[in-house]
Amino acid sequence: MNAISSLATRPVARPDCSTTNVRQQAAWSSGNHGVIGTMTERAALFGPFRLLPAQQLLLESENPIRLGSRALEILIALVERAGELVTKGELMARVWPNSMVEEDNLKVHISTLRRILGDGQSGRRYLVTVPGRGYCFVAPVEFSTPEAAG
Repeated sequence: MNAISSLATRPVARPDCSTTNVRQQAAWSSGNHGVIGTMTERAALFGPFRLLPAQQLLLESENPIRLGSRALEILIALVERAGELVTKGELMARVWPNSMVEEDNLKVHISTLRRILGDGQSGRRYLVTVPGRGYCFVAPVEFSTPEAAG
């Protein structure tokens, strides 16, 4: 197994969030993805979760998870660019457009996402902080139509 394929199949302790995983990049380039910002017919699957952006819904084992709209938008932005660094500025501009907010607002929502996803518990790893820069979604993600995902 080469280094690239092993990255795609197991968690990485300190990923390089500046580049996209080669397998994900190939899937995205082929159009076999849904850019979540414009994806209305796609679901993102990771761990026990299914993210349905068009319905503004996160499911864990088919059970809806209560998540505020801003935290959900942050999750969508991170999953959309899984394996890549998403800067704090990009997230804040997306979640709070035309508003001046403190970085602490972003930190609170990231903390909420970590708690809800169980990040760091039972071997689960979803979000990595890149100090001073932003965040990276590190779990493997599959994209499918909602019908195929359920």
